[in-house]
Amino acid sequence: MKRVVITGMGVVAPGGVGAKAFWELLTAGRTATREITLFDAAPYRSRIAAEADFDPAEHGFDPAEAERLDRAAQFALVAAREALADSGVQDTLDPSRTGVSLGSAVGCTTGLDTEYAVVSNSGRDWAVDHDRAVPHLYDYFVPSSLAAEVARAAGAQGPVSLVSNGCTSGLDAIGYAAELIREGSADVMLTGATDAPISPITVACFDAIKATSPRNDDPATASRPFDRTRNGFVLGEGSAVLVLEEFERARRRGAPVYAEISGFASRSNAYHMTGLRTDGREMAEAIRAALDEARLDRTAVGYVNAHGSGTRQNDRHETAALKRSLGSHAHDVPVSSIKSMIGHSLGAIGSLEVAASALAITHHTVPPTANLHEPDPECDLDYTPNTAREQRTDTVLSVGSGFGGFQSAIVLTRPRLAEAA
Repeated sequence: MKRVVITGMGVVAPGGVGAKAFWELLTAGRTATREITLFDAAPYRSRIAAEADFDPAEHGFDPAEAERLDRAAQFALVAAREALADSGVQDTLDPSRTGVSLGSAVGCTTGLDTEYAVVSNSGRDWAVDHDRAVPHLYDYFVPSSLAAEVARAAGAQGPVSLVSNGCTSGLDAIGYAAELIREGSADVMLTGATDAPISPITVACFDAIKATSPRNDDPATASRPFDRTRNGFVLGEGSAVLVLEEFERARRRGAPVYAEISGFASRSNAYHMTGLRTDGREMAEAIRAALDEARLDRTAVGYVNAHGSGTRQNDRHETAALKRSLGSHAHDVPVSSIKSMIGHSLGAIGSLEVAASALAITHHTVPPTANLHEPDPECDLDYTPNTAREQRTDTVLSVGSGFGGFQSAIVLTRPRLAEAA
């Protein structure tokens, strides 16, 4: 079977643009959550988020491009640009053998929200005025425009797709990209996810179900995965794009490699749109299947990059799933949630978590779970509280859970470049 490796990485995240700034924030245990500044959030229950400090002009977008491209598209293009430069692959690309697999939970929400206000007179008119719409409004309406923008920028003429599976979109897009390389449909894939959901409609949606934290007086510590005092997740935004290559191709050109994508699996609980079964069975099955594809025993897992959203239901479900799939080893392996620092960027977060997992392998460091001071007694694993841990890790398991019952798991391993495929 063909092997798939990560040879490039690009990141736009709260707290910094670029993979280096992203990793520095995580390993320092700093949080990037704050009061929302992108719009007036005063009327809302939850008025906090993890925003990316992102100026389109600083990243080469002229005024026309900045107006045309949704914020999520801008994130993806900047991340893809960094990933291609990091990989050094661009001069060796065959366009017909290069593809894009991008994930997004809510597509161009920012652009749609803004433009709806324009054509509806800020919501006062039921009959909207299409003459007031921007010419590119359709691009905001169709999430696949995000993948098309990345493909156009990279000159990718192979398989191009947009995966939208809620909060597992990033993991699923990367898993799909790896499978395309394994089956021989592509040699190189740009993959990851992007979301810029910090908008009135998104905040209102999560307010309606009380999923987000109302800890507005202390936004820096509002995201508290696995902590007894948690009271919901904190919305985030961002993008991570990876360059995936077939192993032998990467080795022939002497490319540095972050990690190997060794296994991936997804399951559905077919149970409830937002609810989770307490036993974590479906996530556990995804973990087992991903480890089986990687041909690894559960004891090989050296670090778990958790979904860790900071809701009581999810934290306990995930803890149960890790115990069910890893057995007694679950108590011996460090686990952490980077959402404690950069919030929950919906579909994008899985790609950011895979990037963090690859960096954990590269730098021999487990990032911490910030704001974990009073552990939930029902969450009794080693959640790496507050301080990063230096530790050689050869195998990382990253998991995701999404509304609709989606459960995904991906296994990254330290690359063995001397090993024959």
